[in-house]
Amino acid sequence: EVQLVESGGGMVQTGGSLRLSCAAPGFIFSSYDMVWVRQAPGKGPESVSSINPGGGITYTADSVKSRFTISRDNAKNTLYLRMNSLKPEDTALYYCASSYRGGLNYWGQGTQVTVSS
Repeated sequence: EVQLVESGGGMVQTGGSLRLSCAAPGFIFSSYDMVWVRQAPGKGPESVSSINPGGGITYTADSVKSRFTISRDNAKNTLYLRMNSLKPEDTALYYCASSYRGGLNYWGQGTQVTVSS
């Protein structure tokens, strides 16, 4: 079975911080860009941040730029998302995925992030 597993979500107050983690199989982690995607209830999915296999090229959405930082540890096949200065509008299910040619080919079930005011 192919499975990506997210962890690190929780409930925090406005201004708080969380670090999300995603464990992925090596054949996926070494071959594709990795992406963090979030989806709030009643909303469509939103790509938040991505990183290339080597870790030197990243993209971050304007809505979270300067607050969220994506990184990866290739030795551990683990993807991270550090989230600072969290806002209520950041509340969503966050999941990680691999990306190939502009689409997603593998993804996990997600971890919930809830930010209260």
